[in-house]
Amino acid sequence: MTVIAVIDLGSNSVRMTVSRYHANGSYDVLARFQEMVRLSAGMGKEKVLQPEAIKRTLVALEKFKLALEAYNQDKLSVHAVATAAVRQASNQKEFLSAFKKTMGFNLRVLTGEEEAHYDYVGVVNTFPIHDALILDTGGASSEIVLVRDKKAIHAVSLPVGAVNISERYLERDIVSARALFQAIIGLRQLFGDIAWLHEAMNLPLIALGGSNRTLAKISRKKEKIQDMAIHGYHLTMSDVATIYQEILGKNLEGRKKIPGLAKERGDIIVGGLLPLIELLLYTESRQVIFSQSGLREGFLFEQITLNTGHDVVSPEPAAMTVDTEDVSQ
Repeated sequence: MTVIAVIDLGSNSVRMTVSRYHANGSYDVLARFQEMVRLSAGMGKEKVLQPEAIKRTLVALEKFKLALEAYNQDKLSVHAVATAAVRQASNQKEFLSAFKKTMGFNLRVLTGEEEAHYDYVGVVNTFPIHDALILDTGGASSEIVLVRDKKAIHAVSLPVGAVNISERYLERDIVSARALFQAIIGLRQLFGDIAWLHEAMNLPLIALGGSNRTLAKISRKKEKIQDMAIHGYHLTMSDVATIYQEILGKNLEGRKKIPGLAKERGDIIVGGLLPLIELLLYTESRQVIFSQSGLREGFLFEQITLNTGHDVVSPEPAAMTVDTEDVSQ
């Protein structure tokens, strides 16, 4: 038995999943932690991580480090990966040094292709899918993977996500039609440059990332579903459009009051959902399937296979969750 902690340092939030796995490839999740840090806030064209954002992130990491003391250190393996914000940062070297000073080990910066790969591994091991399009919308990037016959055929990482779309195009309070149209045009140009995207026409879209999961949470609140677990939850294109119209019709304070939408996400949810909306329209997909499994799970699954020589076995359902985004609702 080995306990493994995977820290995912994203552009909008930092998350940690602690799991236990066994020699036969089986595993169960012990705990999940999340802090909204908005690391990519204010990076601008110069791509500079801002001092306050770095401070928020390091404070969150200190909390994670403290939480890890509850586990047997002799049997604990800790891995940390960073995505778009750190990947793009012009002051990346300084941040990596600050991370090591805080945590005592190195932070691995993933390429966009590696991030898409781990998303795929996380999804394909937890869904009985054969053909689908995967979209992971983060804070500063979006990863898209085309899956055919359970194999990743094409993958791309785009430098657009909830935070930088919102900062570049959209007003913080009431989003104007003009600003929204500019954001849409920007996204359509990016999608148009992906030569293989036409191969995904009419395929189901599997959605990952905080903004996309928020869509599922809003829907479940509207339907008065008590259990907020969203892995495998389905929405039609019509359902998605109805919820997005509701979000667009409110100002910032109104968005913060929508059940299922964390207050900390109110200023970026319009931009955060745009890649999903536009990809649904572009591919004429009729449904979205939401995944709770993504980068962290993909990394975990790969470690399990490498260390045990076995395929991953589905986990036991029980897991303690410490998720500040969910608790706020």
